[in-house]
Amino acid sequence: MRQVMESAALAAGSAIMAIHKAGADVQYKADRSPVTAADEEAERLILAALAQHFPDIPVVAEEAVAAGRVPDISGGTFFLVDPLDGTKEFIAGRSEFTVNIALVRDGAPVAGIVYAPALSTGFIADDTGAERFEVTGDEAVTRRTPIGCRPCGDALTAVASRSHATPETARFLDDHGIDACTAIGSSLKFCLVAEGLADVYPRFGRTMEWDTAAGDAVLRAAGGQTRTLDGAPLLYGKTGQAGDADFANPDFIAASTGWSPASAATTK
Repeated sequence: MRQVMESAALAAGSAIMAIHKAGADVQYKADRSPVTAADEEAERLILAALAQHFPDIPVVAEEAVAAGRVPDISGGTFFLVDPLDGTKEFIAGRSEFTVNIALVRDGAPVAGIVYAPALSTGFIADDTGAERFEVTGDEAVTRRTPIGCRPCGDALTAVASRSHATPETARFLDDHGIDACTAIGSSLKFCLVAEGLADVYPRFGRTMEWDTAAGDAVLRAAGGQTRTLDGAPLLYGKTGQAGDADFANPDFIAASTGWSPASAATTK
């Protein structure tokens, strides 16, 4: 499965970069979120690969759901796919967009890949651990490096959304004495925590499960955690939610090994 996810993500990334170089027309979905031909072509390639190798595992994919195609996930095992996470970064000409594929089992992301084609790097994880990989111009993986979260120290570093900054995020950083914060797009925020370059990623505001599952899988495999504000693990496969859409996430905190509110620095 790890090999299939990696091959699918690399193929999707290649298609995205071809459209990125040619220039993509932007359209808008019913929720006013942007979509491009890169989203659609990447999703087509990923769905074809997963259907070929794992025909019995349903796939919840962003653009398919937007078109009303939602599979039955009552069996508890399914894929979550965001073919182009960080579409706003993609449209703006920045490099912080990713291909996300994750496998969910019984509410938890147990395997996943986050591939940033414009950065020629990616992160992949399963029950054997997490690693970072580098990619050459011909879409060949050249180097793999095991990664893991760092233990929290006294001076914490945070990562936060570039395109979705909120007053709640600023308040969280202030309340926990965190001065150092890097703004970055897409699911790369999870990966920075997973490889020990940051300690915490607070997210206040709308996300969907396909936005977070792959990065969350990498983080958990690297020894980290993603929890809702009440301290419970962030769950996947959330349908029939009162007052919110299917697959919508609540606010959450993704963090490295040993992080808790009490572990945050108290001096500023």
